[in-house]
Amino acid sequence: MLKLAEKKAIVEELISKLGEAKMIILTDYRGLNVAEMNELRRRLREAGVEIKVLKNTLAKRAADEAGLADINPYLEGTNAVVLGYEDEIEPAKIVHGFIKEHKKAAIKVGMLDGKILDNQQVERLAGLPNKEVLLAQVLGGFQAPIRGLVTVLDANISGLARVINAIKEQQEQAS
Repeated sequence: MLKLAEKKAIVEELISKLGEAKMIILTDYRGLNVAEMNELRRRLREAGVEIKVLKNTLAKRAADEAGLADINPYLEGTNAVVLGYEDEIEPAKIVHGFIKEHKKAAIKVGMLDGKILDNQQVERLAGLPNKEVLLAQVLGGFQAPIRGLVTVLDANISGLARVINAIKEQQEQAS
């Protein structure tokens, strides 16, 4: 059994981590053996994502103090908290892919910008391209109208040059 000081330290650490996380996913890890859990930890760690298995009472206390009490009703049974610090989508991709591959464990709920996402919303989030691809798509969307404008202006200038050239040729023929 943990001593009070150890519990306080765990809660303080979790409060800090919850505050830093851009994406939080609560999973039911039931059914995963040690090797599978270690594999999931490795995949998450490689992406800069952390997973913590905690006592529900300590997790609830930390969520309350971090201003994320909406997640508390889901803190029942066996839970692992996945914390994504850099990317909002990558944690969902990794967890969803792992669950799909192993057919064990489940996503209970996610939290993004302080708002609860149900498991289906987290799965849809996992289906999105990563942040870099999304930014490239947005920038491509901005560039398309500009490219069109350049093409139109170029065509107008070319047309004007042809008209001037045709007038010049007409004047040369007339003289």
